[in-house]
Amino acid sequence: MSELRDAAMQSKAWPFEEARRILKRIGGKVPEKGHVLFQTGYGPSGLPHLGTFGEVARTTMVRRAFQELSDIPTRLLCFSDDMDGFRKVPGNVPMQDELTQDLHLPLTKVRDPFGTHEGFAQHNNAKLREFLDGFGFEYEFASSTEYYTSGRFDDMLLVALERFDKIMEIMLPTLGPDRQATYSPFLPVSPKTGHVLQVPTLERNVGKGTIVYQEPDGDRVEIPVTGGHVKMQWKPDWALRWAALGVDYEMSGKDLIDSVTQASKICRALGRPAPESLTYELFNDELGQKISKSKGNGLSMEEWLAYAAPESLQYFMYQKPKTAKRLYFDVIPKAVDEYHQQLRAYPDQDLTRKLANPVFHIHNHDVPASDMVVPFAMLLNLASVASAEDRQTLWGFIRRYAPEASPDTHPGLDAAAGFAVRYYNDFVKPAKTYRAATDVEAAAMRDLADRLAKWQGGLDAEELQSLVFAVGKEHGFDPLRDWFKALYEVLLGASQGPRFGGFIALYGVQETIALIRSGLNGELG
Repeated sequence: MSELRDAAMQSKAWPFEEARRILKRIGGKVPEKGHVLFQTGYGPSGLPHLGTFGEVARTTMVRRAFQELSDIPTRLLCFSDDMDGFRKVPGNVPMQDELTQDLHLPLTKVRDPFGTHEGFAQHNNAKLREFLDGFGFEYEFASSTEYYTSGRFDDMLLVALERFDKIMEIMLPTLGPDRQATYSPFLPVSPKTGHVLQVPTLERNVGKGTIVYQEPDGDRVEIPVTGGHVKMQWKPDWALRWAALGVDYEMSGKDLIDSVTQASKICRALGRPAPESLTYELFNDELGQKISKSKGNGLSMEEWLAYAAPESLQYFMYQKPKTAKRLYFDVIPKAVDEYHQQLRAYPDQDLTRKLANPVFHIHNHDVPASDMVVPFAMLLNLASVASAEDRQTLWGFIRRYAPEASPDTHPGLDAAAGFAVRYYNDFVKPAKTYRAATDVEAAAMRDLADRLAKWQGGLDAEELQSLVFAVGKEHGFDPLRDWFKALYEVLLGASQGPRFGGFIALYGVQETIALIRSGLNGELG
């Protein structure tokens, strides 16, 4: 066993812990199907979103971890539930009246309101593939409609028909009385209307592979369960997919715990083991309330990517998936800077620490070097005091601080400068609140300005930090963080900020002296 594989077998990083569960599941041997199958699911009644990204990103991390543990081939299937019935017209698409006429049709039979594809699901499936490709995910796309109609599920559908009673025994106790009276694991696709029907199964003929149901107009109809003539209800459908394809691993959100429980029972009733699974926590907004698309609270993926690179979002997704996290705009700068801290740490870490570093799970073995010679939080403060309207303004300061840097040699820093200007103007600027200094604070700030006026030490951030530290200590600030908090609130209009020595080195000594005097004169608010 190689040193890397041995370290991976011992790593406490959660993707490796998940991968070891999969390896144990298959007994360390190649499954009969010839590979380990990872799966993620997607509902194409809407466009891909943050949850889609998170699920594929995290599953990819587990898949890569498994590949470090074993040479067994793997596949990642991104499965679109596009044969589901069209239940509700989304409020954010055109052709509302026309789409209302398509209610209850399979999503692949619903017209495309954008006029670019054969159907609504096809349009959203194309967006899903474009979305996944844009992030460089390695996956195979699968369509529920194609799998049902091509016969890929036929054998297992016949098993489900044979074990109908077992499935009902699992599902009925989870339903209310009214739902129990009409429930069937099979949803016929009406040969009359094309609708996916929620109707009871009146008869089943295992020998013929058919069921009998009643149409809304009263006609009794017999149809085969194979060939796309039916699809299964959500939980039995999930189980059918696991059983038919031999899915080894699929994660899902906390809101689907009951679905996983029932689908796992049904999968076993179909004669196959349920996959290994991870239940991840859902995101909350800044008030701790669950993020809801209908409420519009929290932060969308598109909003995150408007203010930071996608790697920072992957870093955020990596962190403690079983712990609820607040997802709102203020977490972006922290995630960006922590991601780059991990990039800088990676080259000097031993193998154990590298395998526990989030950037390994984001980039695999191709971990890039960070070119962020200025932290993102510092760029935000610089944008604030410089009233920056574009990244070129920030580069005027960055070049003085890091003469070797340029937009061409440091493209990540250049992009971050643009993100910082946008983030500052959208979120920081409207919330800035300056306050007047107390007498003690004003005396200390005047002393700092006087010492900076005599400063001969150049732009060494650590030496400047020591100077600021010494001033605060000599003026009796205890704890010293109160001194730095005063600097932030009086000069930057915020309660927290960067290492002030680094800020002086970036902004400039003379510029900082002028900033202090403006703050003391009440000219910043």
